[in-house]
Amino acid sequence: MGTFELGYLGLFITCFLAATIIPILSEAFLIAMLSAGYDPIITLFIATSGNTLGGYLNYGIGYIGKPEWLKKLRVKQEAIDKWKLSIQKYGSLLALLSWLPVIGDVIGVALGFFRANVLWTFIFMAVGKFFRYLVFVLIYLYF
Repeated sequence: MGTFELGYLGLFITCFLAATIIPILSEAFLIAMLSAGYDPIITLFIATSGNTLGGYLNYGIGYIGKPEWLKKLRVKQEAIDKWKLSIQKYGSLLALLSWLPVIGDVIGVALGFFRANVLWTFIFMAVGKFFRYLVFVLIYLYF
């Protein structure tokens, strides 16, 4: 049984995994679901929920992270300092950008690593991901 055959559960799983380092095009899956006649509002909220929780997993991974792990991964101290400065400057607002391909995962991990506010990070992450999927739903419905 494929993910598409799982319906809304498949959409949730796909969007959750797409928020991690696994390269999945959740937007394509969302459009396929809409093309198959699934409800646009329900798909929007399920996609947002799955992707937000997947992004929150990234935050959790960062939160349990230790500085020595970054050194083992050969991350330069300048890069670490740059991220730390960005998190200190913008804080949880950066979570609005967690929907971006590739760098969004890094943002989520960095927010956890540098202990950005948990509640605001979750809220801004959900808002950013909601609007991304909303754009795709609206494009499908009106174009």
